[in-house]
Amino acid sequence: MTYVILIVTVIVSIACFNNYSLFNKLSCNPYRMVHSREWYRIISHGFVHADWTHLIVNMFTFLSFGLYVENQFVAWGFGSSSFLILYFGGMVAASVYDVWKYRNNQYYSSIGASGAVSSVLFTAIFLHPWDKIYFFAIVPIPGIVFGFIYLLYCQYMAKRDGDNINHNAHFYGAVFGLIFPVLLEPRLLQMFIQQLLRH
Repeated sequence: MTYVILIVTVIVSIACFNNYSLFNKLSCNPYRMVHSREWYRIISHGFVHADWTHLIVNMFTFLSFGLYVENQFVAWGFGSSSFLILYFGGMVAASVYDVWKYRNNQYYSSIGASGAVSSVLFTAIFLHPWDKIYFFAIVPIPGIVFGFIYLLYCQYMAKRDGDNINHNAHFYGAVFGLIFPVLLEPRLLQMFIQQLLRH
């Protein structure tokens, strides 16, 4: 499913690059979602990206961790369907706060798969917290350390606002990614704690 999601996202994103009407129809616009009942946007916005950089960064990260998480889910008997729930559940969880906050602001919109990708990334961290993640693709640091810094950074930047990046989506998507494995199998929480203490 990782490859399917990636291919569909790339195709839709490219289609939207030069089609503002389609771009606008698929974006997460809380005002239209609440007042016009266009709830499909809570999913469709994850297939739209602002530019090539936005798309490539998200899809590279998704591919890097998505294949691992999906294969792990399949190996444990959860199936690829659980991976789909993780991805799209993360997309929804990442958007709920902003939908509520901006429900009466017709000018606010959000796009991108960052919330869903954060969910996948943080599920990978949850499964193997001490595995190295290459920060800026250069500096290797333990996943759990990266995750902690990432969450703090998201909260700090969300409070500052003004950089046109939806840090709330990153944060809540990441939190969903930490919680979801426990919902699948509560014993994974014990495994996570044991891995943390074993190091």
